[in-house]
Amino acid sequence: MTFGKKLRAARRARDMTLEDLAEASGVISQVESGRRNIAVDNMWRLAQGVGLELEELLWRQQAL
Repeated sequence: MTFGKKLRAARRARDMTLEDLAEASGVISQVESGRRNIAVDNMWRLAQGVGLELEELLWRQQAL
């Protein structure tokens, strides 16, 4: 599962909209759809935005 798909699952599990995540993380991107690559520092911000450590999104095998 890609980072974007894991991020989407984590966001949805928390009933967050993309706008909620953008506000919480300070990052607006098209990462979930896989249309953009993302720098590690922005990955960290997005993970923090959904209340997870980056490692949880990078290394977990299934949706959150």
